[in-house]
Amino acid sequence: MVQLVGSLRKELADSLSTCKVLVVGAGGIGCELLKNLVLTGFKNIEVIDLDTIDVSNLNRQFLFQKKHVGKSKAQDNKPLSVSVAARNHVNRMCLAADIPLIESGTAGYLGQVTVIKKGMTECYECQPKPTQKTFPGCTIRNTPSEPIHCIVWAKYLFNQLFGEEDADQEVSPDTADPEASWNPEDTAARATASEKDGDIKRVSTKEWARSTGYDPVKLFNKLFKDDIMYLLTMDKLWKKRKAPLPLDWQQLENSAYPQEESVGSGLKDQQVLGVWALCQLFQHSVETLRSQLQEKGEGAELVWDKDDPPAMDFVTAAANLRMHIFSMNMKSPFDVKSMAGNIIPAIATTNAVIAGLIVLEGLKILSGELESCRTIFLNKCPNLRKKLLVPCVLDPPSVNCYVCASKPEVTVKLNVHKTMVLSLQDRILKERFGMVAPDVQIEDGKGTILISSEEGETETNNSKFLADFGIRNGSRLQVDDFLQDYTLLVNVLHTEELERDVEFEVVGEAPDKAPPPQTNQEDVNSITNGNKDSAQPSTSSKGQQEINVFLSSSHESKKRKENKGY
Repeated sequence: MVQLVGSLRKELADSLSTCKVLVVGAGGIGCELLKNLVLTGFKNIEVIDLDTIDVSNLNRQFLFQKKHVGKSKAQDNKPLSVSVAARNHVNRMCLAADIPLIESGTAGYLGQVTVIKKGMTECYECQPKPTQKTFPGCTIRNTPSEPIHCIVWAKYLFNQLFGEEDADQEVSPDTADPEASWNPEDTAARATASEKDGDIKRVSTKEWARSTGYDPVKLFNKLFKDDIMYLLTMDKLWKKRKAPLPLDWQQLENSAYPQEESVGSGLKDQQVLGVWALCQLFQHSVETLRSQLQEKGEGAELVWDKDDPPAMDFVTAAANLRMHIFSMNMKSPFDVKSMAGNIIPAIATTNAVIAGLIVLEGLKILSGELESCRTIFLNKCPNLRKKLLVPCVLDPPSVNCYVCASKPEVTVKLNVHKTMVLSLQDRILKERFGMVAPDVQIEDGKGTILISSEEGETETNNSKFLADFGIRNGSRLQVDDFLQDYTLLVNVLHTEELERDVEFEVVGEAPDKAPPPQTNQEDVNSITNGNKDSAQPSTSSKGQQEINVFLSSSHESKKRKENKGY
């Protein structure tokens, strides 16, 4: 007869008290999960979260209260020591230690939980994660056609005025736009009037703003009147497009109604503000941000944060005013925040459901029932079988994965005469392939060390080109990352035909098949989970997660043969 402790078998309940649990991240799902772990009977729980508690967290991260705002989410944090996404690092650590991983995420009403086991299922990196969408600079600066273009422009503007200036985030009209082939002499003559009228000087945006004392009205007229008038001189841009309409502060102020109504119903942040209300919001946000800069002192910079009201007000106002100028439908503050922060608002109940599923999958692993684990999707609407929760069989490892294949291998196309060793280390190995401290040896029969993770050993190589070390088309590089217990073979494909501004391309990945699924497992060491508060599910094409949970157990049990499924 089976002995029960509460709703759990006695041997499983006993194992919970000996499990060591590491939770990486304590956001929306993390808070729910911590509560679930305690109530289920887990005793030894540690948390890593390098973030501090913000007032915007309180509506869904119920473990925190107003008195905790500004404090660390976890005491005695232990950094993961990476220059790379934490979830990738945890994925590789679990693969190296042969530890099961439970990965999850939520996006509004959608959610997903899946189990990752070395040699048995896809790892976190088996499926490529999409890069953030970017837009041509000339589109952002000259010819925006979608609200997102204006929102990106407004975020760039924030940095140009108050944050760290970036030459790639310029907001002034782009005179080098290849589509705007105009007569420079004619344009210069036309722009003269605007130069006199608006006192336009082609200097750094921040430099000009400082010279005005961050005067909101002068900033407004430069950004939404003078710069737009300058754009209008680029005749060719507007032959097949509707030309933008400049705004003038004085005219708007004289014609504004005392109480301009907002468009839309519902909560305040879901209403679309009128033009004059946006002007006032722009003025107030600039004054507030100017004060914040002054408080920080000379040379200080602000960092844009979607949860910082003045920063969000600035982007909302600037983006909507630009949308109005280019004849687009304006957006509510709620919509702008969602698009500017690349987020989908968090739903507390979704987090709660997903956190519950995480624990259920974890209990299966601790019971030795890995074969009954599933990928479970939480949908917004019931499917044809009237179910919101849809379990799916776990996918096997990808034969092309450059992380979990038996012999990870990739082919990288680059120009060996133009690619420096430092670029290989930072842009390719660290950024693209997520390594932390790579060591690189050339397979040239000599064992030449190209890059060493030991400080000072190969730093003199950084400014040299790959060709300087005899690397050519067909060369092979053996890359080892001791911190991740990870080895990757890189095949070099030399080319001189890469597109402009493209440093390299990954053209092939591991040809070897991953190890066959392991059907017998007696020692289940731990459980791990990953999720990002209000992020997209990891299997979706839109986003990535931020929270990772990692549980270890000394409990041993025999895997049950029956597949209970879901």
